[in-house]
Amino acid sequence: MGDSMRIVVQNVVSAEVRIHDKTVGHIGRGFLLFVGFTQGDDEALCRLMAEKVVGLRLFNDERGLTNLSIDDIHGEILSVSQFTLYGDVVKGRRPSFTHALAPLEATHLYDYFNECLETLRGPIQKGVFGGDMKVSLINDGPFTLMLDSKELYGK
Repeated sequence: MGDSMRIVVQNVVSAEVRIHDKTVGHIGRGFLLFVGFTQGDDEALCRLMAEKVVGLRLFNDERGLTNLSIDDIHGEILSVSQFTLYGDVVKGRRPSFTHALAPLEATHLYDYFNECLETLRGPIQKGVFGGDMKVSLINDGPFTLMLDSKELYGK
């Protein structure tokens, strides 16, 4: 399992992030993104991954085909940091997170990735990096994709 930026994209009817019973992010139809970073990730890669997310055609058209982008449906984005995408359980039963990027660097990249999304799409909703978040969602389909920068861009 090579190191790469990872994003889980969930096509949702709605999604919400709460911290201590307070809603910090909420969207209707659109993408819930779980975003994780590892060593070697950088701002250029964040830009590429943001462009990939915004360009995805994951919503059904009138014929039931996944031909529509988030722009086409005027959808919303909720971005949530998720270092556990790097949980490694090859050895033992408790996950190791040694491949997750250190919090200070990951916070910077998470913020930059969200800025890239907002440059492409306008305001988005966000979780709170490192927060004890409770995420609820209605997955449409269900439809979930894993984007891996190494598979997409070789880095």
